[in-house]
Amino acid sequence: MSSTVTSGGIASERPAFFSKERIIARPGFNRWLVPPAALAIHLCIGMAYGFSVFWLPLSKAIGVTAATACPTDMGFFEQMFATGCDWPISMLGWIYTLFFIFLGCSAAIWGGWLEHAGPRKAGTVSALCWCGGLLISALGVYTHQIVLMWLGSGVIGGIGLGLGYISPVSTLIKWFPDKRGMATGMAIMGFGGGAMVGAPLAAALMGHFATPDSVGVWQSFVAMAAIYFVFMIGGALSYRVPPTGWKPEGWTPPVKKASNAMITHRHVHVSVAWKTPQFALVWLVLCLNVSAGIGILGMASPLLQEVFGGKLLGVDLTFSQLNAAQLAQIGAIAAGFTGLLSLFNIGGRFFWASCSDLIGRKNTYFVFFALGCALYALVPNLGHLGNVALFVAAFCVVLSMYGGGFATVPAYLADLFGTQMVGAIHGRLLTAWAAAGVLGPVLVNYLREYQLSVGVPRAAVYDITLYILAGLLVLGFVCNALVRPVADKHFMTEEQLAAEQALGHDKGADSRTVLEWKAAPGTRPLAVLAWLVVGIPLAWGVIVTLQKTAVLFH
Repeated sequence: MSSTVTSGGIASERPAFFSKERIIARPGFNRWLVPPAALAIHLCIGMAYGFSVFWLPLSKAIGVTAATACPTDMGFFEQMFATGCDWPISMLGWIYTLFFIFLGCSAAIWGGWLEHAGPRKAGTVSALCWCGGLLISALGVYTHQIVLMWLGSGVIGGIGLGLGYISPVSTLIKWFPDKRGMATGMAIMGFGGGAMVGAPLAAALMGHFATPDSVGVWQSFVAMAAIYFVFMIGGALSYRVPPTGWKPEGWTPPVKKASNAMITHRHVHVSVAWKTPQFALVWLVLCLNVSAGIGILGMASPLLQEVFGGKLLGVDLTFSQLNAAQLAQIGAIAAGFTGLLSLFNIGGRFFWASCSDLIGRKNTYFVFFALGCALYALVPNLGHLGNVALFVAAFCVVLSMYGGGFATVPAYLADLFGTQMVGAIHGRLLTAWAAAGVLGPVLVNYLREYQLSVGVPRAAVYDITLYILAGLLVLGFVCNALVRPVADKHFMTEEQLAAEQALGHDKGADSRTVLEWKAAPGTRPLAVLAWLVVGIPLAWGVIVTLQKTAVLFH
């Protein structure tokens, strides 16, 4: 809907509040206001990584102090609707699976709509879905109906994850053509950091709301929905898009030559891009990189404990020989290890994405696969040698490249397919994440169970798995090597591009006109304030994580 405004007898159409036309930036706008807007959304939806903090309290939602077990003869479907016994963690874990299935599917389905509707509308829908999903989950906990939790957080919340995750990608790449990797790395770093902020916040809220009759989870869901809604709506309303033809003041697009042949200045439509061999290869590149990292991330705590056992405490005992007190001690050390991996996952998103601006996206993935393969192949020997420090360091580097893969791929797509529809193309590529979210954990978990069932010592159960993951990275290296510049026939003509820009409500200059400006001096304090709003919670999450990590070095 648009409103008609009459001035001096001349009628003009005012764009609707949530339309893309309404958020086209004016000269003097400070582009450094856009990354904090993206971070505000990503820090909230990134809590999906930290949802496991609710599993143990929810597993005793009825019993409160101890779980009230369901009858042994009760089937899965009966447990879904039972209100008199507690849910097993295996049932709760389906929320985590649904998160990433619906993240990938929603990003793929509605990525094209997002390009036309703009980041403000997409960010608002994301906030409604993610926070509304939390409220539905709160009702599910209150009425003890796990189906409502699956529907609320898993399905509706997962849709919010997908839209929120890709909403800033195209916008940031257009605002930072000179720093594509760094720009997307800043935003996607927030998704990795969401759990660092959300998990301790959730723990504090559950501690506050807990009573002798309640574990405090449904109240925490309501409180977090309110907090997240304020941040996400603030981020969505702060988005601005550059007018067509804008570029940073003084920046000259690089002349196409052999050294940067992978970077195009033209554009491929999403309906064509996903049919190209380049898309299929980058899909495999992302899937293989994520599969190797996500499987280890999900098993980091038991992996460290089972491989080193008593060596973590300075005693020569295997994991099975430890007593309850010693198991508790190494459990705390493993929690510190998990926290350290989270920090490197987050830091790697910014570090590697920024590096890709210097060495190129393809070369960055070559580093991921070559170095990752070497480290995965080396880790079993480090475990058998009992070298905890090098073992931990190797996994820290591996997890930094896992995060870096997520942050670098949007810029890789923009280099190959252009910036006009990169958000929609990125959305379809995220189906690789959904596939990896199944492949990686299943591979690691089931191979571990098989190894234990045939009598392999716990300290060696991950050896074959790590070698297989190294093999996946070799395949990723080959796929990355096969990526070539997109053929001319796939690019949009000038007429097709103009039609797409009209659909996307891209107003301002046309694609042949160049606009440039520097930020107005009065916008700098506002930019500093915006960064503080998102930076303070993130810094708090880092400090809390470092405190937990300190036990690893004692």
